[in-house]
Amino acid sequence: MAPRRTTLLALTTGITLLATAGCSSSFGDGGDTEQKTGGKQELTVLIGTSGEAETAAVRAAASAYEEESGNTVDVQVASDLNQQLGQAFAGNNPPDVFYVETHQFANYASGGSLYPYGEHITDVEDFSATLRQSFTYDDQLVCVPKDTSSLGLVINDDLWEQAGLTPDDYPATWDDLRRVAGELTDGSVTGLVTSSEYQRLGAFMRQAGGWITDPAQTTMTADSPENLQALEFVQGMLQEGTWKFATEVDAGWAGEAFGKGTAAMTIEGSWLAGALETDFPGIDYTVLPLPEGPAGPGTLAFTNCWGVAQQSAHRDAAVELVDFLTRPDQQIAMGNAFGAVPSRESAAADYLAEHPGTEAWGASGDGVQGPVTVGGFDRVVGQFNTDLESLRTADPARILADLQSYGEAALGAGN
Repeated sequence: MAPRRTTLLALTTGITLLATAGCSSSFGDGGDTEQKTGGKQELTVLIGTSGEAETAAVRAAASAYEEESGNTVDVQVASDLNQQLGQAFAGNNPPDVFYVETHQFANYASGGSLYPYGEHITDVEDFSATLRQSFTYDDQLVCVPKDTSSLGLVINDDLWEQAGLTPDDYPATWDDLRRVAGELTDGSVTGLVTSSEYQRLGAFMRQAGGWITDPAQTTMTADSPENLQALEFVQGMLQEGTWKFATEVDAGWAGEAFGKGTAAMTIEGSWLAGALETDFPGIDYTVLPLPEGPAGPGTLAFTNCWGVAQQSAHRDAAVELVDFLTRPDQQIAMGNAFGAVPSRESAAADYLAEHPGTEAWGASGDGVQGPVTVGGFDRVVGQFNTDLESLRTADPARILADLQSYGEAALGAGN
C-alpha cells in the first residue's frame, strides 16, 4: 500500500503547486493591452477540430463574418490545442479567438488569460444554463459555449434485429441495459462498448444520484454510496463480458468498434454521427436516451467555449466575431455540417426538429451534468481515468476514495 500513498502524496502536492502557481503568477495577464479600434481588423482564430467538416464549417462562418464586417479572419487548426495555447500565452502572443475546453477553462480564467465578454453577447440567456455555468468564473460568464452534445445510447439496428430484439426492447433502466447487452453479445460482437473514461462512465454516477462534487464545486462528493453503486454496476457488466472498453476490442475509440460492427451498442455524443458518415457510411443506427438509474435519468453535457484573449489587441472585434459565430443561423449551419447541437436553446430546438431521432444528443434539464471546472482538476480526472481503465478487476471503493482525496487537494487549492 505504501507505493500508492506515495503516488497520492505526489499528485496532491503537484495539484496544490499547479493551482497556486496559476493563481499567483502573471501568466496570461494581458494588463492594459492597447486596443486597435479603427479600420479593418485582422483576427486570428485557433481551433481544435473533429475533422475536415468542422474545419470547413468554421472557415465558412468566418468568411461570412468577413463579408459583413470588413474585418479579416485567419482560422488556424491546432495539432495540440492546449499545448499551442499554453505556448502562445507564455510568449505573450495568443490568438484573438480560440476554443477553450471545459477542463482547462478554470486554469485559463484564474491565470487572467481570458477576457470576460459574456455580458456583451446578444441574448446571452438563450444559451443553456448548464453550459453557461461551465464557463462561469467568480460569478462572471467569461465565455459562451460554441455548441454542445449530451450522451446517448446508440444501437446498431441490424445487430439489434439479428438478436431478435424490437423497439419494445429499447432499454429504459439499468436492468434493461444489462439484459439486452447480454442478448446482443455473440462471438465477435460485444453488447456494449465504450471508452473507459469518466466522461462516459460518469453518466451512471449521475443516474445513481451521485457526482464528483456538489453543485457549487466546493465540496468533493466522490466517495459516496451512490457513486459506488454506479461503478459496481458497470463492473458487473464488464465481468460478465457484455460490456467492454474500446481497447479490449482492438479499437481506437468506441465509435470505431461500433462502425466495424464489433459493438452492438455504444455511448457517445453527436460527434459520432459525423464520424460514421465519414468512416462507416451506410450503418443504420438509432440514438436513444441513456437508461435511467436508481435516481432517474442522467447524462453528461460536453462543450467548448469561444475564448477571447485578454492580451488581444482586437478584443471588441473578437467579441463581435464570437457574437456572429453564435447566432442561431450560424449554429444551425454548423450543426448541419458536422453534427454539433447548437448551444442556444432556441437554435437547438430548431436543429433537433430538423434532425429527428437525435433528440437524445440535445438533452437538457435537471438530469444533465456538466464537467467539473476547477483549476487543477484536469489532473484529478486524468488520474481517475487511469484508475477506471482497470475497473473490471479493481476495487471501485478504492478508486472513489482516491478520487475523493485527489479532488479535495484540488478544490482546496483552486477555490
